Amino acid sequence: MNKAATRVKANRPGETIAADPRWQRVQARDRGADGAFWYSVASTGVYCRPSCPSRPAHPRNIAFHDSIAAARAAGFRPCRRCRPDGLSVEAENAELIAKACRLIETAEQEPPLAMLAEAADLSPAYFHRLFKSQTGVTPKAYAAAHRARRVQNELGRAETVTQAIYDAGFNSNGRFYENARAMLGMSPTSWRAGGAAEELRFALGQCSLGAILVASSVRGVAAILLGDDPEALLHDLEDRFPRARLVGGDGEYEALVARVVGFVEAPNRGLDLPLDVRGTAFQRRVWEALRDIPAGGTASYAEIATRIGAPGAVRAVAGACAANALAVAIPCHRVVRQDGALSGYRWGVARKRALLDRESAA
Repeated sequence: MNKAATRVKANRPGETIAADPRWQRVQARDRGADGAFWYSVASTGVYCRPSCPSRPAHPRNIAFHDSIAAARAAGFRPCRRCRPDGLSVEAENAELIAKACRLIETAEQEPPLAMLAEAADLSPAYFHRLFKSQTGVTPKAYAAAHRARRVQNELGRAETVTQAIYDAGFNSNGRFYENARAMLGMSPTSWRAGGAAEELRFALGQCSLGAILVASSVRGVAAILLGDDPEALLHDLEDRFPRARLVGGDGEYEALVARVVGFVEAPNRGLDLPLDVRGTAFQRRVWEALRDIPAGGTASYAEIATRIGAPGAVRAVAGACAANALAVAIPCHRVVRQDGALSGYRWGVARKRALLDRESAA
């Protein structure tokens, strides 16, 4: 090919755009690029945000703009589909769901799905899917979690347990008592009495990762905490279970702690002990997904969010990992960043790396 032909080929319309990294982001409908730049389409006369769901035009009809003002100055009007001059669809959806959450939180009784959907001007089915994608839980589960917080508060103020149940928004004693243990970690009467009946046995020890604290209720192991300072671990346990009566373990309990330490040293063996897992409905879903990751494997926060049916709840997934009280048994150390790099770990990134190394080497 002669030099003239080469110059003609290099100057064909659209080739410069196709080589621009921004074009790849437009083709991927990358929401992370929204607000960083805009693009216009000569064939339609509109300008769009990078995440516009419309089928991308041919590169020869595309131009990039650093601002909305620049796109308008070039004679383009806003796309009606992605509305680049207003809130993004994602931001509008987040605002709708935030309003729905406030409606749930301020209602005396759990609002029906149809009422919530009508307030958002959406169909019940679409609203249900949108709510779950934004929060990670269904409207009913969100309402239940909120009522759980309310009943905890009411149990400390109301004259009777029954009054607290109804004041918290439960319309029957039966419905409340079906879930009382999961919500409170004990009976309502025990909670009302300050958790006097809740007893946790615990013991401190050492393992190759530093100090370890193991605590158990009558239902199973409730906490496995790792760190450098045994006293700090004890304070952590007190903060996590402020209403429980902590009792130092005896010789029999030391044997159980030894089993847990052996599991930490060799995670591939598994922990054949009952667990007392306490958390919200969303946290439990995340933790179950973590336990499905095989030893030696990893998953990103985004992958976990997708697995539990809440792809928009990546930050909430990270929060659930941080709230985990059962180190290694609920393997939040197997969750990594999208690029595979190790990110924050409640018990230290060095321990996270050590656990992953042990699992991959086995």
